[in-house]
Amino acid sequence: MSVEKVREYLKAYGVEDRMQEFEVSSATVELAALAVGVEGARIAKTLSFKVGEDPILIVAAGDAKIDNSKYKHYYHAKAKMLTFDEAVERIGHAPGGVCPFALPEDVKTYLDISLRRFETVFPAVGSAASAIELTCDELEKCCGANFVEWVDVCKGWQEEQDG
Repeated sequence: MSVEKVREYLKAYGVEDRMQEFEVSSATVELAALAVGVEGARIAKTLSFKVGEDPILIVAAGDAKIDNSKYKHYYHAKAKMLTFDEAVERIGHAPGGVCPFALPEDVKTYLDISLRRFETVFPAVGSAASAIELTCDELEKCCGANFVEWVDVCKGWQEEQDG
């Protein structure tokens, strides 16, 4: 089971005891926010794409959306999400529980700057009914060798901040 794989993985970082599993679904930002008890923006959603044939993950704030022009400028490719089956096969987690932990080594992980405005964020931990509370520094560290860098490829969240 994906959650157990993530729990084992997170032991190396000493945060596995902070994992939460829910009786209800946390598969969407809205459901996760309800399950955790925080605003949706603090849910760190993990989006899976492919650049050429390579799988990548972008972890962004719950209120952020991929900005196609920023994405294309940064990755030199059109944003193309993995299908459900591709996510399971290439990432090792099913959509709804995709997270930046316990990944195959060829999966590059990017963290979007939309997360940085929060003290802590809540990514999933391998299932559609789970989460963990981490600071942005902890999130980066827990991504391990898969982490590439912080990027700015989202839109929609600045309006919330400015308004």
